[in-house]
Amino acid sequence: MKEISVDEERLGHDTIELYKRYSDRSDFFPLSQNDREIEFIVSSTQGAQKASLLAFRLGKLARCRFVDQEELLRTAEQYSFLLSEDVDVDIEGAVSEAEGYDILSGVGEDAPVVKLVNQIIMDAIRSGASDIHIEGREKGLNVRYRIDGRLKTVKTLDRGLQEFIVARIKVMANLDVAETRRPQDGRINIQFGTKSIDIRVSTIPTASGEKVVLRLLQRSEQVLSLSSLGIDEPRLRLLKMLLRSPNGIILVTGPTGSGKTTTLYASINEIKDESINIVTIEDPVEYRIDGIVQVQVNPATGVTFARSIRTFLRQDPDVILVGEIRDEETAEAAIQASLTGHLVLTTLHTSDAPTAVARLIDMNIEPFLIASSLLLVIGQRLVRKICPHCKEKVEMSDEMAYFFRQRGIEIDSFYRGKGCSECLGTGYKGRTGIFEFLQIDDDIRKLIMKKANSSQIKAMAIKKHMKSMFENGVELIRRGITTPEEVLTATTQS
Repeated sequence: MKEISVDEERLGHDTIELYKRYSDRSDFFPLSQNDREIEFIVSSTQGAQKASLLAFRLGKLARCRFVDQEELLRTAEQYSFLLSEDVDVDIEGAVSEAEGYDILSGVGEDAPVVKLVNQIIMDAIRSGASDIHIEGREKGLNVRYRIDGRLKTVKTLDRGLQEFIVARIKVMANLDVAETRRPQDGRINIQFGTKSIDIRVSTIPTASGEKVVLRLLQRSEQVLSLSSLGIDEPRLRLLKMLLRSPNGIILVTGPTGSGKTTTLYASINEIKDESINIVTIEDPVEYRIDGIVQVQVNPATGVTFARSIRTFLRQDPDVILVGEIRDEETAEAAIQASLTGHLVLTTLHTSDAPTAVARLIDMNIEPFLIASSLLLVIGQRLVRKICPHCKEKVEMSDEMAYFFRQRGIEIDSFYRGKGCSECLGTGYKGRTGIFEFLQIDDDIRKLIMKKANSSQIKAMAIKKHMKSMFENGVELIRRGITTPEEVLTATTQS
């Protein structure tokens, strides 16, 4: 399918401004114009009528091309930056109420505060942000986006707007607007072009007024494939082979925000087939995949990780995905499921792969059960990738070179991003993973049975040529994918 392009230079300011005044823009979008006519894409006769009216008001003719609704929304999403505006908000203005809606359509955008909140959310989605922080400071109201794992201030607003912005977000999330003395949690569902965005809202009272954090989960986003995670070919082949195992546990470890869930779902995507019954229990469900059964943890109704695993066993599953092993009960249930002929994919919070075994023993799991069920432990971190638009080669500093030389590694130069508009001046754009794979073979099993500590297990794994996350990171530095600072920041946490 040929991509629809918009001629930004020939599309006049008057056309965009008039287009933005329409209450519902979801069925027409302007592409280009000349002295006589304006070209639109439309998805309905109503859209064509609106396009004709807009062109008439500017003294021109409308040339309409009918396209599918999804194609139109994809174009509107791609060029939504054309609709950006600096919203002038009157602090004494009112906050209007509105439920979840298509944020690109323009419905319900009359109130300035509504426009401002919509703009903040739209800009965050376009920037690829995972979180939005709105917090009062001494001299203003800061809006920060978490992009590629780092927070960046993108707006500083008048402090007097804090109450109204927080109230607007509370209305959208069906929270109690009058309650400002206790934390509240809610959610907002919005449509941004072809994307369905699930926004988790959290408010807490602070000395500087209420702080709001919005976590953006793109439910319609395509789940990554294993090959796109950054795993090298030999380890990728090993993982794909073990994913075909009839039973056992594949464990992914790392801190919060290290991409563990993405790895699990890429694994599920690899083996997903109508002949396999795949069930998941998560908190929360971050990706929606057609063809598998997904359950969300809800302690209020008794839906816990451990209880759900036991229930799943009566549902004739082949593969069980457990969002996280948090306690002894969940660990025991997952191991029992694997020993009774099921493949279990799950995560654990540990600093590296060898430590995961010691962590399970600390949970009072019998070593012989761990040795019998565990197939593979993957330790991982995320590092930012160098922006390809401002990438440049630089010499390694003496201090940094000495650090690597002490570890037997010679690096004289490397690449970094000098900062540009594409990467918002950070020098980085996107993230990739660094990994270590601990395959549980007979020698490792003997150590587990002896309750060996993580250092002993790590020494044995290195003897068997396990590549550490640091070594994986060095490879990415040499290939010009990331910087030494990123690798050191990620691996010194382990």
